[in-house]
Amino acid sequence: MDYQDIQATGSKMRIIQEIVPGKQITLAHVIANPDPSLLTKLGLNPDTDYKRAAIGIITLSPSETAIIAGDIALKTSGVELGFVDRFSGTLIVTGTLSEVEASLKAVMDYIGEKLNFSLCEITRT
Repeated sequence: MDYQDIQATGSKMRIIQEIVPGKQITLAHVIANPDPSLLTKLGLNPDTDYKRAAIGIITLSPSETAIIAGDIALKTSGVELGFVDRFSGTLIVTGTLSEVEASLKAVMDYIGEKLNFSLCEITRT
């Protein structure tokens, strides 16, 4: 049964979230010059955040590490916190391109060196 069938019948959908144990950053990505519609879909304010020019996204495991990453990102540069989820391990920051890149690098450096996490590379579009 797909989502449309479930919706049509009024059935409930059960979602199972699977987390792989380990200490790792699985995604670190910078989106330069995002389209305002992307900001809106993410629940960010395009009037405020679009002027900031970049979005940084990081996913971490264990998921609570997103709190530490958010703290580091905010203290490193002038980024603003777009979203942090201690249950999924997702962190989204917005700022100028240089602010977002600096904050993601600082997060990666700290979590890699001090917490001994496995790291991915920072990618950019």
